[in-house]
Amino acid sequence: MPTPYGSRGGMAFSADELRVLRRALAIALQPEPVTPPGSLGPDRAEEVQDCFRLAEAVDEAVREGGRLRAFLLDELARYRAALPGAAVGYLEQLEGALAAGYEPLPEDLAALRALCRATVSDGEAARRRALLSYCERLAERCVRARLATRAVAAGPPRPRP
Repeated sequence: MPTPYGSRGGMAFSADELRVLRRALAIALQPEPVTPPGSLGPDRAEEVQDCFRLAEAVDEAVREGGRLRAFLLDELARYRAALPGAAVGYLEQLEGALAAGYEPLPEDLAALRALCRATVSDGEAARRRALLSYCERLAERCVRARLATRAVAAGPPRPRP
């Protein structure tokens, strides 16, 4: 069973993009004196253009990541709506979403609880229970984090008169 316990996807860069990224980081860490506009040498001007192209590529990758995430969440909802017949696909989609940082919804917890009540092999039942337990812990952690954020935003409690 692929484990959803904390692994996250990453962004891939081409070798050329990595070269530009390394150079941009080197420039940021050891900046050269700022030169007046228009006085950049041809090598420096090319480096600046490479950095702009890299920034555009990263922006596009972020947008594509957002589109992919929306698609995967829609797919997860479709599988959840097709339960119990789509149990295998739903569990795989849920595990993938969790691995990518998805916070399980109350609908996911309800679906997992229903799937845990279904008659399946011992191994599959254990897998479902483990996934439900993980999702419950994750959901509780997310709720506690939201409550803590609200408490901080509200400020310290006021003394009662």
